[in-house]
Amino acid sequence: MKPLSELKVAIVHDWLIGGGAEQVVLSLHEMFPDAPIYTSYSTKLWRQKLDGKVVTGYLQYFPFAQLRKFIPVLRILWFSSIKLDKFDLVISSSGAEAKGINTSGKTIHINYCHAPTHYYWSLYDEYLNRPGFGSFDWLAKIGLKTFVGPLRKWDEKAAMKPNYIIANSSYTQTNVKKYYHRSSVVIHPPVDTSRFEKNNNLVRSGFVITGRQTPYKRIDLAIEACTQLNLPLAVIGDGPDHTRLLSIAGPSVSFITNASDEKVVKKVSSAVAFIFPGVDDFGISAVEALSAGTPVIAYKGGGALDYIKPKINGTFFDPSTKDALIKSIGNFKPQDFEEKNIKKTAVEFSSENFIKKMNEFITDVFK
Repeated sequence: MKPLSELKVAIVHDWLIGGGAEQVVLSLHEMFPDAPIYTSYSTKLWRQKLDGKVVTGYLQYFPFAQLRKFIPVLRILWFSSIKLDKFDLVISSSGAEAKGINTSGKTIHINYCHAPTHYYWSLYDEYLNRPGFGSFDWLAKIGLKTFVGPLRKWDEKAAMKPNYIIANSSYTQTNVKKYYHRSSVVIHPPVDTSRFEKNNNLVRSGFVITGRQTPYKRIDLAIEACTQLNLPLAVIGDGPDHTRLLSIAGPSVSFITNASDEKVVKKVSSAVAFIFPGVDDFGISAVEALSAGTPVIAYKGGGALDYIKPKINGTFFDPSTKDALIKSIGNFKPQDFEEKNIKKTAVEFSSENFIKKMNEFITDVFK
Protein backbone atom coordinates (compact mmCIF):
# COMPACT_ATOMS: atom_id res chain seq x y z
CA MET A 1 0.00 0.00 0.00
CA LYS A 2 1.00 3.64 -0.40
CA PRO A 3 2.17 5.46 2.72
CA LEU A 4 -0.60 7.75 3.98
CA SER A 5 1.56 10.75 3.13
CA GLU A 6 1.49 9.74 -0.56
CA LEU A 7 -2.27 9.31 -0.86
CA LYS A 8 -4.13 11.84 -2.95
CA VAL A 9 -6.78 13.04 -0.48
CA ALA A 10 -9.82 15.32 -0.59
CA ILE A 11 -11.86 16.51 2.39
CA VAL A 12 -15.54 17.43 2.08
CA HIS A 13 -17.64 19.27 4.68
CA ASP A 14 -21.22 20.59 4.74
CA TRP A 15 -20.33 24.24 5.52
CA LEU A 16 -17.57 26.09 7.35
CA ILE A 17 -19.01 28.71 9.67
CA GLY A 18 -17.81 27.63 13.14
CA GLY A 19 -18.71 24.87 15.58
CA GLY A 20 -17.67 21.45 16.78
CA ALA A 21 -17.90 19.79 13.37
CA GLU A 22 -15.40 22.27 11.98
CA GLN A 23 -12.87 21.12 14.57
CA VAL A 24 -12.92 17.74 12.86
CA VAL A 25 -12.04 19.42 9.56
CA LEU A 26 -9.22 21.29 11.26
CA SER A 27 -7.71 18.02 12.51
CA LEU A 28 -8.18 16.35 9.13
CA HIS A 29 -6.37 19.31 7.58
CA GLU A 30 -3.53 18.75 10.04
CA MET A 31 -3.36 15.13 8.92
CA PHE A 32 -3.51 15.98 5.20
CA PRO A 33 -2.32 19.59 4.79
CA ASP A 34 -2.28 19.44 0.97
CA ALA A 35 -5.83 18.11 0.61
CA PRO A 36 -8.43 20.46 -0.92
CA ILE A 37 -11.47 21.03 1.31
CA TYR A 38 -14.75 21.18 -0.62
CA THR A 39 -17.67 22.89 1.11
CA SER A 40 -20.92 24.64 0.18
CA TYR A 41 -19.79 27.94 1.74
CA SER A 42 -17.15 29.21 4.12
CA THR A 43 -16.41 32.26 6.24
CA LYS A 44 -13.22 34.20 5.64
CA LEU A 45 -11.95 33.13 9.06
CA TRP A 46 -12.23 29.44 8.21
CA ARG A 47 -10.50 29.95 4.87
CA GLN A 48 -7.60 31.42 6.85
CA LYS A 49 -7.63 28.65 9.46
CA LEU A 50 -7.48 26.06 6.68
CA ASP A 51 -4.59 27.77 4.89
CA GLY A 52 -6.52 28.67 1.75
CA LYS A 53 -7.34 25.04 0.90
CA VAL A 54 -11.11 25.66 0.87
CA VAL A 55 -12.95 25.12 -2.43
CA THR A 56 -16.48 26.53 -2.79
CA GLY A 57 -18.98 27.01 -5.61
CA TYR A 58 -21.96 29.19 -6.47
CA LEU A 59 -23.51 28.92 -2.98
CA GLN A 60 -20.60 30.97 -1.65
CA TYR A 61 -21.96 33.91 -3.64
CA PHE A 62 -25.67 33.16 -3.28
CA PRO A 63 -27.44 36.53 -2.88
CA PHE A 64 -29.72 35.46 -0.02
CA ALA A 65 -27.55 34.01 2.75
CA GLN A 66 -30.53 33.12 4.95
CA LEU A 67 -32.11 31.07 2.17
CA ARG A 68 -29.00 29.05 1.40
CA LYS A 69 -28.91 27.98 5.06
CA PHE A 70 -32.22 26.15 5.01
CA ILE A 71 -32.83 25.08 1.43
CA PRO A 72 -31.01 21.73 1.43
CA VAL A 73 -31.84 21.16 -2.23
CA LEU A 74 -29.27 23.81 -3.13
CA ARG A 75 -26.57 21.94 -1.20
CA ILE A 76 -27.72 18.60 -2.61
CA LEU A 77 -27.34 19.92 -6.16
CA TRP A 78 -23.91 21.36 -5.45
CA PHE A 79 -22.42 18.37 -3.65
CA SER A 80 -23.92 15.97 -6.19
CA SER A 81 -22.19 17.89 -8.99
CA ILE A 82 -18.71 17.42 -7.53
CA LYS A 83 -16.64 14.67 -9.17
CA LEU A 84 -13.85 13.39 -6.93
CA ASP A 85 -12.89 10.29 -8.90
CA LYS A 86 -9.19 11.18 -9.18
CA PHE A 87 -8.50 10.88 -5.46
CA ASP A 88 -7.28 7.82 -3.56
CA LEU A 89 -9.19 8.85 -0.44
CA VAL A 90 -12.14 11.16 0.19
CA ILE A 91 -13.19 11.96 3.75
CA SER A 92 -16.60 13.56 4.10
CA SER A 93 -17.19 15.25 7.44
CA SER A 94 -20.94 15.48 7.41
CA GLY A 95 -24.18 15.70 9.31
CA ALA A 96 -26.09 16.78 6.21
CA GLU A 97 -25.41 16.76 2.45
CA ALA A 98 -21.63 16.47 2.02
CA LYS A 99 -21.70 12.67 2.18
CA GLY A 100 -23.54 12.71 -1.17
CA ILE A 101 -20.47 13.51 -3.27
CA ASN A 102 -19.55 11.20 -6.16
CA THR A 103 -16.38 9.14 -6.35
CA SER A 104 -15.11 6.36 -8.61
CA GLY A 105 -14.85 2.68 -7.75
CA LYS A 106 -11.14 3.12 -7.13
CA THR A 107 -11.60 5.86 -4.54
CA ILE A 108 -12.12 5.01 -0.88
CA HIS A 109 -14.80 7.25 0.65
CA ILE A 110 -14.88 7.46 4.46
CA ASN A 111 -17.76 9.39 5.99
CA TYR A 112 -17.17 10.89 9.42
CA CYS A 113 -20.80 11.13 10.51
CA HIS A 114 -21.72 13.84 13.01
CA ALA A 115 -25.36 12.67 12.85
CA PRO A 116 -27.92 11.37 10.40
CA THR A 117 -29.35 14.64 9.07
CA HIS A 118 -31.24 16.14 12.00
CA TYR A 119 -34.02 17.87 10.11
CA TYR A 120 -35.03 14.65 8.30
CA TRP A 121 -34.72 12.16 11.14
CA SER A 122 -34.21 12.43 14.91
CA LEU A 123 -35.10 16.12 15.23
CA TYR A 124 -37.70 16.41 12.47
CA ASP A 125 -40.58 17.24 14.83
CA GLU A 126 -38.52 19.83 16.71
CA TYR A 127 -37.39 21.56 13.51
CA LEU A 128 -40.98 21.52 12.27
CA ASN A 129 -42.29 23.16 15.46
CA ARG A 130 -39.42 25.61 15.90
CA PRO A 131 -37.12 25.79 12.86
CA GLY A 132 -35.01 28.51 14.48
CA PHE A 133 -34.92 30.91 11.51
CA GLY A 134 -36.78 33.84 13.03
CA SER A 135 -38.96 35.62 10.49
CA PHE A 136 -38.31 32.82 7.97
CA ASP A 137 -39.81 30.13 10.25
CA TRP A 138 -43.05 29.97 8.26
CA LEU A 139 -41.19 29.31 5.03
CA ALA A 140 -38.96 26.68 6.63
CA LYS A 141 -42.01 24.83 7.98
CA ILE A 142 -43.73 24.78 4.60
CA GLY A 143 -40.58 23.59 2.84
CA LEU A 144 -39.82 20.87 5.36
CA LYS A 145 -43.37 19.46 5.40
CA THR A 146 -43.64 19.53 1.62
CA PHE A 147 -40.31 18.00 0.69
CA VAL A 148 -39.28 15.80 3.65
CA GLY A 149 -40.36 12.60 1.84
CA PRO A 150 -38.12 12.90 -1.24
CA LEU A 151 -35.34 14.50 0.83
CA ARG A 152 -35.29 11.52 3.17
CA LYS A 153 -35.02 9.20 0.18
CA TRP A 154 -32.09 11.21 -1.16
CA ASP A 155 -30.42 11.20 2.27
CA GLU A 156 -30.76 7.43 2.59
CA LYS A 157 -29.28 6.98 -0.89
CA ALA A 158 -26.43 9.38 -0.11
CA ALA A 159 -25.63 7.41 3.06
CA MET A 160 -25.01 4.35 0.89
CA LYS A 161 -22.20 6.06 -1.04
CA PRO A 162 -19.36 5.95 1.54
CA ASN A 163 -17.35 2.74 1.78
CA TYR A 164 -17.04 3.22 5.53
CA ILE A 165 -18.82 5.29 8.16
CA ILE A 166 -17.24 6.56 11.36
CA ALA A 167 -19.67 7.80 14.03
CA ASN A 168 -18.71 10.53 16.49
CA SER A 169 -20.36 8.77 19.46
CA SER A 170 -22.18 5.62 20.48
CA TYR A 171 -25.43 7.59 20.22
CA THR A 172 -24.69 8.54 16.60
CA GLN A 173 -23.64 4.96 15.87
CA THR A 174 -27.08 3.78 17.03
CA ASN A 175 -28.81 6.38 14.84
CA VAL A 176 -26.70 5.46 11.80
CA LYS A 177 -27.96 1.91 12.20
CA LYS A 178 -31.55 3.07 12.83
CA TYR A 179 -31.92 5.53 9.96
CA TYR A 180 -29.32 4.40 7.42
CA HIS A 181 -29.22 0.66 8.23
CA ARG A 182 -25.43 0.72 8.17
CA SER A 183 -22.74 -0.35 10.59
CA SER A 184 -20.12 2.10 11.79
CA VAL A 185 -17.21 2.43 14.19
CA VAL A 186 -16.91 5.12 16.84
CA ILE A 187 -14.06 7.63 16.89
CA HIS A 188 -14.83 10.58 19.14
CA PRO A 189 -14.22 14.06 17.68
CA PRO A 190 -11.20 16.16 18.63
CA VAL A 191 -11.45 18.51 21.60
CA ASP A 192 -8.86 21.24 22.16
CA THR A 193 -8.28 20.30 25.78
CA SER A 194 -5.08 22.39 25.91
CA ARG A 195 -7.16 25.63 25.84
CA PHE A 196 -7.95 25.23 29.53
CA GLU A 197 -4.56 24.22 30.92
CA LYS A 198 -3.53 27.76 31.93
CA ASN A 199 -6.57 28.37 34.13
CA ASN A 200 -5.99 26.62 37.44
CA ASN A 201 -7.10 27.23 41.02
CA LEU A 202 -9.71 29.82 40.12
CA VAL A 203 -12.39 30.67 42.66
CA ARG A 204 -15.50 28.86 41.45
CA SER A 205 -18.99 30.37 41.55
CA GLY A 206 -22.22 30.06 39.58
CA PHE A 207 -23.19 27.86 36.69
CA VAL A 208 -22.37 28.18 33.00
CA ILE A 209 -23.70 26.99 29.64
CA THR A 210 -22.21 27.63 26.20
CA GLY A 211 -23.17 26.86 22.63
CA ARG A 212 -25.24 27.94 19.68
CA GLN A 213 -28.67 28.90 20.92
CA THR A 214 -30.99 26.64 18.96
CA PRO A 215 -34.18 25.04 20.37
CA TYR A 216 -32.97 21.42 20.39
CA LYS A 217 -30.08 22.23 22.73
CA ARG A 218 -32.66 22.96 25.46
CA ILE A 219 -30.79 25.93 26.93
CA ASP A 220 -34.24 27.04 28.07
CA LEU A 221 -34.25 24.26 30.70
CA ALA A 222 -31.06 25.62 32.29
CA ILE A 223 -32.42 29.16 32.26
CA GLU A 224 -35.77 28.19 33.75
CA ALA A 225 -34.18 26.04 36.47
CA CYS A 226 -31.64 28.66 37.55
CA THR A 227 -34.28 31.40 37.38
CA GLN A 228 -36.59 29.42 39.68
CA LEU A 229 -33.73 28.59 42.07
CA ASN A 230 -32.37 32.16 41.85
CA LEU A 231 -28.90 30.77 41.09
CA PRO A 232 -26.34 32.60 38.91
CA LEU A 233 -26.10 31.24 35.37
CA ALA A 234 -23.88 32.61 32.60
CA VAL A 235 -25.28 31.87 29.13
CA ILE A 236 -22.50 32.24 26.57
CA GLY A 237 -23.25 32.36 22.86
CA ASP A 238 -25.90 33.46 20.41
CA GLY A 239 -28.25 31.99 17.85
CA PRO A 240 -31.78 31.95 16.48
CA ASP A 241 -33.31 31.13 19.89
CA HIS A 242 -31.61 34.05 21.65
CA THR A 243 -34.60 36.41 21.82
CA ARG A 244 -36.86 33.74 23.28
CA LEU A 245 -34.26 32.78 25.87
CA LEU A 246 -33.91 36.41 26.95
CA SER A 247 -37.67 36.59 27.49
CA ILE A 248 -37.77 33.67 29.96
CA ALA A 249 -34.66 34.60 31.98
CA GLY A 250 -34.80 35.96 35.50
CA PRO A 251 -32.35 38.40 37.14
CA SER A 252 -29.91 35.64 38.17
CA VAL A 253 -29.23 34.79 34.49
CA SER A 254 -26.68 36.78 32.49
CA PHE A 255 -26.07 36.59 28.74
CA ILE A 256 -22.69 36.99 27.06
CA THR A 257 -22.65 37.25 23.27
CA ASN A 258 -19.51 37.65 21.15
CA ALA A 259 -17.32 36.56 24.06
CA SER A 260 -13.61 36.32 23.38
CA ASP A 261 -12.01 32.90 23.63
CA GLU A 262 -10.18 34.07 26.76
CA LYS A 263 -13.45 35.02 28.43
CA VAL A 264 -15.13 31.73 27.50
CA VAL A 265 -12.22 29.78 28.96
CA LYS A 266 -12.25 31.80 32.17
CA LYS A 267 -16.03 31.52 32.64
CA VAL A 268 -16.06 27.76 32.07
CA SER A 269 -12.98 27.24 34.26
CA SER A 270 -14.39 29.23 37.18
CA ALA A 271 -17.93 27.80 37.21
CA VAL A 272 -19.21 25.47 39.89
CA ALA A 273 -20.67 23.30 37.14
CA PHE A 274 -21.41 23.28 33.41
CA ILE A 275 -25.05 22.55 32.53
CA PHE A 276 -25.60 20.41 29.44
CA PRO A 277 -29.37 19.95 29.09
CA GLY A 278 -29.89 18.87 25.48
CA VAL A 279 -29.52 15.63 23.55
CA ASP A 280 -26.36 16.24 21.57
CA ASP A 281 -24.78 13.81 19.14
CA PHE A 282 -21.48 14.27 20.99
CA GLY A 283 -21.18 17.58 22.84
CA ILE A 284 -17.73 19.12 22.49
CA SER A 285 -18.59 22.01 24.82
CA ALA A 286 -19.25 19.59 27.69
CA VAL A 287 -15.91 17.82 27.19
CA GLU A 288 -14.19 21.22 27.08
CA ALA A 289 -15.70 21.89 30.51
CA LEU A 290 -14.31 18.58 31.78
CA SER A 291 -10.87 19.52 30.48
CA ALA A 292 -11.16 22.66 32.64
CA GLY A 293 -11.88 20.50 35.67
CA THR A 294 -15.50 21.68 35.75
CA PRO A 295 -18.10 19.00 36.52
CA VAL A 296 -21.04 18.64 34.13
CA ILE A 297 -24.73 18.31 34.95
CA ALA A 298 -26.05 16.60 31.81
CA TYR A 299 -29.28 15.15 30.50
CA LYS A 300 -28.95 11.37 30.51
CA GLY A 301 -28.89 10.79 26.78
CA GLY A 302 -27.00 11.40 23.56
CA GLY A 303 -23.24 11.67 23.38
CA ALA A 304 -22.95 12.53 27.08
CA LEU A 305 -23.34 8.83 27.87
CA ASP A 306 -19.87 8.29 26.38
CA TYR A 307 -18.02 10.60 28.76
CA ILE A 308 -20.04 11.59 31.86
CA LYS A 309 -19.04 9.37 34.76
CA PRO A 310 -21.31 9.94 37.77
CA LYS A 311 -19.46 10.74 41.02
CA ILE A 312 -16.24 11.32 39.06
CA ASN A 313 -16.82 14.13 36.55
CA GLY A 314 -20.51 14.97 36.70
CA THR A 315 -24.08 13.84 37.17
CA PHE A 316 -27.14 13.11 35.06
CA PHE A 317 -30.74 14.27 35.20
CA ASP A 318 -33.71 12.49 33.66
CA PRO A 319 -36.34 13.08 32.26
CA SER A 320 -35.70 16.16 30.11
CA THR A 321 -37.73 18.56 32.24
CA LYS A 322 -37.14 21.67 34.30
CA ASP A 323 -38.19 19.89 37.49
CA ALA A 324 -35.75 17.03 36.93
CA LEU A 325 -32.92 19.50 36.34
CA ILE A 326 -33.88 21.48 39.45
CA LYS A 327 -33.74 18.27 41.49
CA SER A 328 -30.31 17.40 40.07
CA ILE A 329 -28.94 20.88 40.80
CA GLY A 330 -30.34 20.63 44.35
CA ASN A 331 -28.52 17.32 44.89
CA PHE A 332 -25.29 18.54 43.30
CA LYS A 333 -22.41 18.99 45.74
CA PRO A 334 -19.21 20.55 44.30
CA GLN A 335 -17.10 19.07 47.09
CA ASP A 336 -17.85 15.58 45.76
CA PHE A 337 -15.65 16.21 42.72
CA GLU A 338 -11.89 16.64 42.39
CA GLU A 339 -10.63 18.91 39.63
CA LYS A 340 -7.66 16.71 38.74
CA ASN A 341 -9.85 13.63 38.38
CA ILE A 342 -12.30 15.49 36.15
CA LYS A 343 -9.47 16.65 33.88
CA LYS A 344 -8.19 13.09 33.51
CA THR A 345 -11.49 11.97 31.98
CA ALA A 346 -11.10 14.50 29.16
CA VAL A 347 -7.64 13.38 28.03
CA GLU A 348 -8.88 10.59 25.75
CA PHE A 349 -10.81 13.16 23.67
CA SER A 350 -7.78 15.26 22.73
CA SER A 351 -7.03 16.28 19.16
CA GLU A 352 -3.88 14.15 19.26
CA ASN A 353 -5.88 11.06 20.15
CA PHE A 354 -8.38 11.75 17.35
CA ILE A 355 -5.59 12.00 14.78
CA LYS A 356 -3.96 8.81 16.10
CA LYS A 357 -7.21 6.82 15.83
CA MET A 358 -8.03 8.21 12.39
CA ASN A 359 -4.56 7.32 11.13
CA GLU A 360 -4.96 3.78 12.46
CA PHE A 361 -8.37 3.39 10.82
CA ILE A 362 -7.21 4.70 7.43
CA THR A 363 -4.08 2.52 7.56
CA ASP A 364 -6.22 -0.56 8.14
CA VAL A 365 -8.50 0.38 5.23
CA PHE A 366 -5.59 0.61 2.79
CA LYS A 367 -3.81 -2.56 3.87
